[in-house]
Amino acid sequence: MARITIPVEEFKQRVANAAKLVQAKGLDVLVVNGSEADYADTRYFSNFWPVFERVGVAIAANGEAALMVGPESEVFADDFSWMDRICVVYQYRESANPAYPELKSESFKDVFKRLGVTGDNIKIGVAAKLNTNVVQYEGIRECYPKAEIIWADDIMLTLRRIKSDNEIACIREAARITELATHAVMKELRPGKTELELVGVAQKCIYENGAEYEGLPMYCFSEKSTRHAISRSSYKKIEEGDIVQLNLSAKVCGYSPSIGLPVCCGKLTPEKRELVQFGLDAHYWTEEHLKPGVPASEIAKGFIKFYEERGKRANYFYGPCHGTGLIEVEAPWMETSSDYALEPNMTFQIDTFVTSPTFGLRWEKPVAITKDGCVNLAPSQIGT
Repeated sequence: MARITIPVEEFKQRVANAAKLVQAKGLDVLVVNGSEADYADTRYFSNFWPVFERVGVAIAANGEAALMVGPESEVFADDFSWMDRICVVYQYRESANPAYPELKSESFKDVFKRLGVTGDNIKIGVAAKLNTNVVQYEGIRECYPKAEIIWADDIMLTLRRIKSDNEIACIREAARITELATHAVMKELRPGKTELELVGVAQKCIYENGAEYEGLPMYCFSEKSTRHAISRSSYKKIEEGDIVQLNLSAKVCGYSPSIGLPVCCGKLTPEKRELVQFGLDAHYWTEEHLKPGVPASEIAKGFIKFYEERGKRANYFYGPCHGTGLIEVEAPWMETSSDYALEPNMTFQIDTFVTSPTFGLRWEKPVAITKDGCVNLAPSQIGT
């Protein structure tokens, strides 16, 4: 079977689409930044995922583009990215801050000149605000003291919020692998196993079945630790009667959905069973209300109301959905303050987290908005 991936032509079209938005926004050039931890915006164009060092993509209004990497990544990037204009820029070095006294690198001005962007009084957009560090920003400013520099994250949100058929295929394949890992972990779950041992089972399974990497730092929490919204697994041993929270994820061509569900190592107490049923009902409520044209804020407000009407407001932490794609959690979130409506081919993680003083529960799966509702991108329904 052919490997599911994003074809080179789609990457090239993404650059062309970005150039049109750069031009429409009155910019001369767009600089998009990323890192090993959050590579989504830069990999969206380049299919390059750095190690240790930072990465940037520059796209001019004329459609020309360049991949900017740190001093150690030039050959690595040339092997992995389809882009043929790769520039070593010192501002993308690793955090150990080596001086590289013998290095001959390019400045942002050198890169922009190669793209056909000349002059000093230019307008530069910078995207991925939270992934742009002060070294990169000052490097641009030093080269262009007279330039107007603006944040341009809106360009990336416009480009990435609606997924292509190839992107959805990658998410679906990653979810398929993740479900296999979920079943493998459940098969090994028993008292005496550590949380980290279960993570090891999941890691082995995803690589054996075609994942390029974990889609997120996979975790298996037990009992008290299940109250953590985000955390890491530990050497804690599973005990009889524990609630064990699984959140697993495989990565395919960068796309990283997750599947999360709580399981019990033994029999549920009545208290736990009651909250489990409530959480599962809340999860299914969300799925039923995801339709094109519905304001995201209405879903979020209705989700909170669902808790309130059942006397569970104290068990609410956040929800009900966040975007998913090249990063397991990406924009847009679905919040009471959201100002957008759902559209076909938007992809989300339905993320239902229920907390209590002694344990927590989470159900999570990837879905895509369709013309009349939503479709589960995992092979089967969770909770059944």
